Amino acid sequence: MENREYFKKGIEDIGLLADDKLVEKFETYKSLLLEWNEKINLTAITDEKEIYIKHFVDSLSCICSGVIKSDSRIIDVGTGAGFPGLPLKIYDESLRLTLLDSLRKRINFLESVCTEIGLDGVEFVHSRAEDAGADKKYREKYDVAVSRAVASLNVLLEYCTPFIKKGGYFVCQKGPAADDELVAAAKAMKELGMVLEEKLSINLPFTDINHYVLVFRKVSNTPSKYPRKAGLPSKKPII
Repeated sequence: MENREYFKKGIEDIGLLADDKLVEKFETYKSLLLEWNEKINLTAITDEKEIYIKHFVDSLSCICSGVIKSDSRIIDVGTGAGFPGLPLKIYDESLRLTLLDSLRKRINFLESVCTEIGLDGVEFVHSRAEDAGADKKYREKYDVAVSRAVASLNVLLEYCTPFIKKGGYFVCQKGPAADDELVAAAKAMKELGMVLEEKLSINLPFTDINHYVLVFRKVSNTPSKYPRKAGLPSKKPII
C-alpha cells in the first residue's frame, strides 16, 4: 500500500475522514519533522509509516473523545514536536490552539510547520507549565487541555488542570498502565476538581498497540495554590 493510502486508511480506521488536501498538509509536517530532527531531538520514530500511525493517527484519536468541538479553545501542554495538538489543528482548522513547551528550539520548529502549512489561529508559548498555569493570561481560559507528555497522571493533572475553564475537559493519552495511574491519581483529581468522564480504548491501525484516551471534566475551579512552583509537581506529586 502506497504511503499516502496507508495513512488515509489509518485515519479512516479510527472513524475519521481524510482527503488528499489533508494528507498533503501532514506530508509537509512529516518532512519538516524529519528535517529538523537531524538538528534537534524531536522524535525517536523516523520511519515514515510509523510517523503516520504512531504520531499523527495516534494524536487524531483524541477527537474520538467527542469533547473537541469546532472553534474550541485548546491548549497542548508540553507539546514537544506538536503532539497531539498540531495534528488536531490540521484536521480541524477552526480550533484556536495554544502550543506550550519549555524548549525554545521546539517552539521554533512548531512555528516553522505552521508557517509552511499556512495555519492561522495558533499561539506559541515558551514556558514551563507551572509558570503559565499561574499566569492570568492563560489560567482557566481553555475549553480543552490535551497532553501526550510522559509524566504520570497525577503530575499531568497538576500541569494541565489550571488552564481549563470550569466545565471544560482534559483529554489525556495513556498506555496499558492507565488503570493503575487512575488509582494513583485519585487524590489529585479530587484536589484539582476533576472527574473522569470516560476511558476510551483505542487500537492503533496496522499495529498491535492499544492505548487509552482518558477524558476528565473540570467540576470546580482550581485552588489558587496549584500549580505549585516549577519542579514541585514532578518531585512531590499529589498522592
